[in-house]
Amino acid sequence: MSPVLSPDLAHVETWLFDLDNTLYPAECEYMALIEGKMTDFMERATGLPREEARAIQKKYYHEHGTTLAGLMANHGIAPKAFLDEVHDVSMDRLIPDPVLRAAIDALPGRRLIFTNGSLGHAERVLGHLGLDHLFEDVFAIETADYLPKPAMATFEKIVSRHALTSPVTAFFEDSEKNLAPAAVLGMTTVLVGAHAAASTADFVHHRTHDLAGFLTSARLKDLNA
Repeated sequence: MSPVLSPDLAHVETWLFDLDNTLYPAECEYMALIEGKMTDFMERATGLPREEARAIQKKYYHEHGTTLAGLMANHGIAPKAFLDEVHDVSMDRLIPDPVLRAAIDALPGRRLIFTNGSLGHAERVLGHLGLDHLFEDVFAIETADYLPKPAMATFEKIVSRHALTSPVTAFFEDSEKNLAPAAVLGMTTVLVGAHAAASTADFVHHRTHDLAGFLTSARLKDLNA
């Protein structure tokens, strides 16, 4: 693993970023609002008491990659209605980070969002954080035909869609399991979040609790060289 304070990313030309709990800290608990709305939806879809519905929600997430994928497979839920409902939450917990904004803006090459969230959700969050102008495109769950990360087919689809060259691509994620396919494809993987340091997975190449600091301190390609 490269030193945390000076990661060598001088080979990277394309930067893939997960959205939720990656471009903002999980500690703000913004996702807790969305997960609560998911539990509301699960209660109605299953007719079960809240705690039982919540348990199934977690089961679907672990088995299918997202709660939505489990609902589609087991209940025939229309994805748009689910996505629109669960992402309709207050954004008060999301605080724009000018240091992170500057660090992403300084990255040489292409920048893309790769999220299991919806396109509308991604646009809303990026706009609120003041990051929307920094990314070339958003590869969202609709783009993936609702097959979420970590499905290899979804990784292959983003590679094909954007003509990515894996050895010069870095992928930043808060979910360890979602980094495994990226590593198989030859991408550089970065686990983000307070839990990152505890990871021992060999497919995780870098770990950081401070994305802005990590990017600011990294060795980057000099496009003028």
